[in-house]
Amino acid sequence: MSAQSPFTQAFPTPTACFSVSATADPGVMLRVLEVFAKRGLVPSRCYSTVVGPAGAGIHIDLQVLGIDVGLRERIAETLRQVPTVETVLTSEKRAAMTA
Repeated sequence: MSAQSPFTQAFPTPTACFSVSATADPGVMLRVLEVFAKRGLVPSRCYSTVVGPAGAGIHIDLQVLGIDVGLRERIAETLRQVPTVETVLTSEKRAAMTA
C-alpha cells in the first residue's frame, strides 16, 4: 500500500469572496443579496459595516462556496450595476493543506 503525499491531494472546494462598497442606503443590502438569490446561491458568510463620515457608506463582505471563476466574475459584474454600489472586488480562497 502506498501512502498518498499531501501534495497530491485535491484542493478543497474554493470559496469566492466579494467585497462590495456602496453608499449607505436602506435597500442596498437587499439588492446585493438578491443578486445571489436569483442564482439560487446562499452566501456562506455575509457581514457589513457602516463606514465613512456620518455613516455615509457601507462595506459588505460575502463568501460563496464552490462557484467557478467565470460565475464569480459574472456575479461581480452584476453587483457593479446595482444602484449605489461604488466598487466590487473579488478574490478566491482555499483551505490550507496540512501534512
